[in-house]
Amino acid sequence: MAFLIFRSPCEAQKNAKPAAVIFDTDIGPDYDDVGAITMLHAFADSNYISILATMASNKYEGIAAVLNVFNTYFGRPDIPIGVPKGKGVDIRDGQHWTDTVIANYPHKIKSNAEAEDAVKLYRRILAQQPDKSVTIITVGFLTNLSNLILSKPDEYSAMDGISLVRQKVKSLVSMAGKFPGNDGFTEFNVMKDAAASKTVFEKWPTEIIYSGFEIGVKIKTGIPLVQNNAIQYSPVKDVFRICLPKAKEDYQGRMSWDETAVLVAVKGASPWYNLRHGKIIVHEDGSNSWDEHQSGQYYLTEQLSSKATEDFINHLIQHQPVKK
Repeated sequence: MAFLIFRSPCEAQKNAKPAAVIFDTDIGPDYDDVGAITMLHAFADSNYISILATMASNKYEGIAAVLNVFNTYFGRPDIPIGVPKGKGVDIRDGQHWTDTVIANYPHKIKSNAEAEDAVKLYRRILAQQPDKSVTIITVGFLTNLSNLILSKPDEYSAMDGISLVRQKVKSLVSMAGKFPGNDGFTEFNVMKDAAASKTVFEKWPTEIIYSGFEIGVKIKTGIPLVQNNAIQYSPVKDVFRICLPKAKEDYQGRMSWDETAVLVAVKGASPWYNLRHGKIIVHEDGSNSWDEHQSGQYYLTEQLSSKATEDFINHLIQHQPVKK
């Protein structure tokens, strides 16, 4: 049965309009974001989604170029890229994979100064979309989304940020938190800009689905990609090839938090996961708990084994560019 489930999702979707997606990532401190953006392009090549923009929630110099490397490699060099222009987290990888892909692969955006202001880009794109049509996937800090919902009317829309999101966004899928919480654990994406996380998760006006720390920590990916000798020129393979040997905990593959958020955002929770309803509570230190008596938000619990999901993600991150 699992084989039948996992054969078809990368095949081209026929006679359906692709879903509109904005991807918001801190790509750099970790490299599961690389697997996530590869999955996005795989789904886009199969006509499941249209990638409206790739947003950086991180501020290190070079992050816009890194995003442009992957968008260019997969044949979409003109996808708009946004970066935080005000205050924000500035942290990058210690393994220097970002330097490697910037040095070795084509990209026309060379610096963050050449990318757009993330909030302006969000507002411009959302204003142009049909109502309730956009899925936002966030696999990094909540900085951009906090700034978005606090934004004022501008040249793109007469609505404030919350009203614009309420009208245009269908759902938010977030790799964030640990569930059900209550143990003082501070998950990285929530903790690094805890004030922004608290603002977003308290005020966001649409459905939110969380893929928590406990989901991705069990899923180990990247080794089949590195061992695939048919793939010779790939920034995705290079990243996993460089990084996997540098951490003893990655000997079975890299933990895959961000990929699960992309999977659920595009394909839905079932058959991989169940949804538990309620609402997250973000504490001042960035830890979280869960109020099951509220509604409108959900966190994932396993329905299929993590090994089945792992196999599917390992397949997807070996996706190669499609000739346009």
